[in-house]
Amino acid sequence: MTTSAEMRTVLRLVVATANPGKTREFGRLLGSRFSVEPLPSGVVLPEETGVTFAENARLKAYGAFDALGGAVAVLADDSGIEVAALGGLPGVRSARFAGEDASDEANVALLLERLGACTDREARFVCALALVLPGPPSSGGLREAQGLLPGSVTHHPRGLDGFGYDPVFVPNGWDITLAEAGPESKDQISHRGRAVSTLLEALRQEGAFADG
Repeated sequence: MTTSAEMRTVLRLVVATANPGKTREFGRLLGSRFSVEPLPSGVVLPEETGVTFAENARLKAYGAFDALGGAVAVLADDSGIEVAALGGLPGVRSARFAGEDASDEANVALLLERLGACTDREARFVCALALVLPGPPSSGGLREAQGLLPGSVTHHPRGLDGFGYDPVFVPNGWDITLAEAGPESKDQISHRGRAVSTLLEALRQEGAFADG
C-alpha cells in the first residue's frame, strides 16, 4: 500500500499531452496534490493505436514514463466525444476526426456537417486516465480511472473558452455549452474532472494522501 510519505516523493507530475489546454485543465484539477508540468518538448508520444480510450491512455502514459527515465509520475488521458447518431463516432479519433493534424475548428465543423439537421443530438464526453507512478511495486505502477459527461451537440459553436468540442457540447441539465462556462464551472462536472476525482479518491483509499 502506498503511504503518504511515499506519495510525497512523487508530487512532481508530467502530463503526457501536447495539448496546452489539457495541461492547464489538469493543473487546475490536480494542483493541490501534484506539481503539474507540461510534457518536455523532446518527448515524442507513441502513436495512438488502441481501440479504446483506456488503451490509448496507457500507451501514452507508459511511453512518456519510459522516455523520462521512470523517475517522475506521468499522467495521460485519452478523451473524446461519442455521438449516438453517428454510431459512437468520432470516439477515439476525436482529435483526428478531420485528419491527423486537424485543428479543433476543423473537427467541430466536420462533426456538425455529419450530423446536419439530425434531431438526435445525444452525445457524451469520455475521459480515460492512466497514471504511472515511479517506485517499487508497493507504491509505483499504474492507476486508472474513467469519467463520463452526457449531453448533446448544438447546431452551431457557442462560446470562446475551452477547447476541442467544448463549443458544441451542452451537458445535460445545462443550457450553455462548455465553452460558454468558466473554468471552475466546467471543472466541477467535466469528464476530466470526474475522472480525476475518481483517481484521487482511489489514491486516498490506498492511503496515498493524508486526510484533508
